[in-house]
Amino acid sequence: MKYSELTKEEINELYEKELRQYKKLQANKASLDMSRGKPSKEQLDMVEGIFDVLNGQSSFVLENGADARNYGGLDGIPELRRLFGQLFDVNEFKVLLGDSSSLRFMYDLVQQGMQFGIDGELPWNKLQTVKFICLVPGYDRHFAICEHFGIQMIAVPFKANGDVDIDIIEGLVESDNSIKGIWCVPKYSNPTGVTYGNDVVERLAKMKAPKDFRIFWDNAYAVHGIYGDTPLKNIMAECEKAGNPDRAYVFASTSKITMAGAGVGVFISSEKNLNEYKSHMQYATIGPNKVNQLMHFRYLKSVENIYKLMNKQGDLLRPKFDCVFKVLDAEFENGEIVKWTKPVGGYFISLDILKGSAKEVVDLCAKAGVKLTGAGATYPLKSDDKDRNIRLAPSFPPVEELEEAMQVLVCAVKLSALGRMK
Repeated sequence: MKYSELTKEEINELYEKELRQYKKLQANKASLDMSRGKPSKEQLDMVEGIFDVLNGQSSFVLENGADARNYGGLDGIPELRRLFGQLFDVNEFKVLLGDSSSLRFMYDLVQQGMQFGIDGELPWNKLQTVKFICLVPGYDRHFAICEHFGIQMIAVPFKANGDVDIDIIEGLVESDNSIKGIWCVPKYSNPTGVTYGNDVVERLAKMKAPKDFRIFWDNAYAVHGIYGDTPLKNIMAECEKAGNPDRAYVFASTSKITMAGAGVGVFISSEKNLNEYKSHMQYATIGPNKVNQLMHFRYLKSVENIYKLMNKQGDLLRPKFDCVFKVLDAEFENGEIVKWTKPVGGYFISLDILKGSAKEVVDLCAKAGVKLTGAGATYPLKSDDKDRNIRLAPSFPPVEELEEAMQVLVCAVKLSALGRMK
């Protein structure tokens, strides 16, 4: 149906119908979670063989002669650094490995910029104002780091067609020296699913910017295709070509490749940047968990094997994304009262509903037993001034639960929209 063509009488009838449906769904006392992009149990179980790769192998000696069980080394084991260098097409000496996830690297680098400064420049906390550009909707944990350190956030929306508005970004950075960073999820962005085009990558690399300006390039979903793979231009190579070899901080991890809670974090940058990072971290740690890194290297083995593993992960995720798209396609016309993205990879779907209704819809879902990411979470300071964006995370629930959750969501969206039309 076309909601814009409904009469007042039809709107009232539909509203009462959806209200009855909502009360039925509420009576089911569901307990369903679509709030975070967590891997499902099936995804985690799929890689349980990782624990077998060290069994029966008495040697923990690395190729550089070090014992993985002992102290020493801030860089990570050479075998795994080389593998990630091959995966991201960079020299292995530009790869640093850490524990668990890449978020710790991001936090540490912002903290170092605040406390010590970058590349000999004044510490950011000595400046009157420090700003970061935040593409919105975006990743809440990025914004939380800025909020924690009191960094002002400039929200730059994606264009209506989903592209990055590089003209606005260029203009902001070139005209304001207090802008010291930009948060980017360049492939299958969280939550829109956008992959940055070649022109965007090239212009980010070569635009005029302060010496201590850094691109925080969170390539969390680099190998996480679901309906195929979308290429992404190499930001490191573009920065070097543009004469700005130190501009990019590139992050990745095995969090959604092997184990979300016990993976390996990856930090890729110029050797100069890595050395600066280590000059501070040498006082904070003896080194990362090299046994875990060795286990990951022996399990992942090669770039080819990583893609084989991720194709299997995609096979598990595809029915869940199919489920969400099928329901939305059946219940709404994309773009009338609801607009949603159709990413080909990553972990999220971005849903835009009527202005002023996201909080109400999230609340209605919660009261019917479906937990969604909080309204506004995809914006700095959790403040979506249009109150319309909701991030959907289909990865964790089984398909049967996802179908039930989508029934609740659809009913909540219709109730909210029809209530505003009455």
